This record gives sequence, C-alpha cells and structure tokens, in this order.
Amino acid sequence: MVFSWLRLTELDCGLMLQPWLRDIRRNGDRDVIRSGVRMWSVLAPLGPYFPDLLTPPEGSLGLGSALDAIRSTPRHRLKDEFRLLDDVRPTPSWTRPVAAGDGAALLELTEAMARYHGAVVEPYTSMIEEAVETDRVHRTGVAGDVDALLRGMWPLMNWRAPVLEVQYACDRDLHLNGRGLRLVPSYFCRGTPVAFADPGLPPTVVYPLHHDWTWQRQLASGRRQEGALAALLGTTRSAVLAAVGAGATTTELAERLGASPSSVSRHTTVLREAGLLTTERQGLSVLHQRTLLGSALLGNN
Repeated sequence: MVFSWLRLTELDCGLMLQPWLRDIRRNGDRDVIRSGVRMWSVLAPLGPYFPDLLTPPEGSLGLGSALDAIRSTPRHRLKDEFRLLDDVRPTPSWTRPVAAGDGAALLELTEAMARYHGAVVEPYTSMIEEAVETDRVHRTGVAGDVDALLRGMWPLMNWRAPVLEVQYACDRDLHLNGRGLRLVPSYFCRGTPVAFADPGLPPTVVYPLHHDWTWQRQLASGRRQEGALAALLGTTRSAVLAAVGAGATTTELAERLGASPSSVSRHTTVLREAGLLTTERQGLSVLHQRTLLGSALLGNN
C-alpha cells in the first residue's frame, strides 16, 4: 500500500504496471482511491522517511495482522515516529489523535487502509503473489548460496563482503551485529530498495522485484489458457512440467527425460504460454521455473 499510491500518482508508473493502472482507472472505486491517496500522501510522502509502524513485520501474516499491529503500536513509538514525519513534512491536524494513540482515531485510520487495500491491492492479489514468488524462486534457485544471492542483487545492491551497499537518499550504516537480514521483494517498489529507519528493528530491505512475470504476460496467458491447457493433457508435457522441479535448463530437462533439446523446447513453449512456466535466459542457457499455477496443477502447493 505504501508504494502503490506513488505508482498511482506518478506520470510514468512503468510499463509493467500499466495494465494494473488501466484496470484500476476503469473499474476501481474512485472515491476510496482518492481518499486513500490523500491519506498515504500524508503518512508516507515521497522522500527519505515514513513511519516504520506502517509496515509492521506482522504484515507477513496478512492484512488483518498488520492492521492489528498498527492499532497496537505503543504510544511512545507513535509519538516519536510522527514527530520524525512532521520534521520531514508538516502533518495535518487529523494526524494528531493518531500520534497521541487515540484508539478511535487508530481504528478509523486502519479501516481507511483496509478500504484502500480492497480497492487497489486485493483484486490483484493472485497476480502480485505470482510475481513475488517468481522473483523469490528465481533468485534463490539460481544463486545456490547467500553470497551468490547477494551478488545477484546487482544493480539494485552491490555486495562487497562483508558490506551490502544500497543507493538511497540518506547516507547511513546499518550494522547487523549478528542479526539476519530479511530481503522482501515488493511489487510496487521502484528505483531503490528501502530499509527500516529504526536500526533497532529487525534488519529488513524491501527491494523492487524483477517483473519477469508481467501483467501483459499474465493477461495474455489468460486468453490463451483454455486452448493451451487442453494441449497439456498429453503425458509428455506433464512429465516436462514435473521434471522442472525447482528450476532447470532446457539441456537439463532433456537429460532428465531422455528427450532431445528441440523437443523439450517445444513443450516448454506451450507450458509457458499456458502460464505454467516462466523462462529466463542465463548466459547461453535458459532457465525454466514453475509458476504457482504450474505447481498447483501438480499438487505441490
């Protein structure tokens, strides 16, 4: 939600988000979206700071858990973070009860967030989760280890052990001191990764995911899916889908199945057009990975 309002208001939200933006403009609840954008423009203005309390770790458990966490934010933290926000950009009077920890004001705020989420994010949840999962599987599957994973974050981040460098408006150092670092791919984040402002919170970096699984491809595959899925009834293509596992190149699939690379390539093309595989070039090879839909078809969810 924090990043989505920026994509709604900028002149160029990026090619990959254009179908999402067009659908919202055509079918979205305009009143809810307008009021939500006004709210988020105050709470998370474009700039070097917005309150960490707006993105609680409990959000990994779902929207309800995130909103519960926001409503339960200790008063001293509300006061401190809204003071920092006010230093960046003066906040309107309606934020005062929120910053003071007024229960009714916090409830009203989170209800407004839920309405905005229902209009801008929730209708597109499956698409967003698909893109996030594709990014996660690709990065972890290709990397093989943490060092390779971090090196693979270039150009978003520059890994020069033991330092992970990220370009951002604020110059700061975050020392892990033995703590782990959580990397969170974000569908609506653009440009540079973002970290929590408070160094005492669990170290987290939110980064723009790689839009390999695009809205254009998803929508196009939806139109082709009926005919393409019918082609999947053959045993060979089912075997190809199963043999992909966590990821495989065309050559690896050919070796696993005892088939020719050209034959495998024809089958992976059909699977990709059905929305069951993604394919990305890795040097002279191409890496195939199952989508959530492909895994669900095999019963691997």
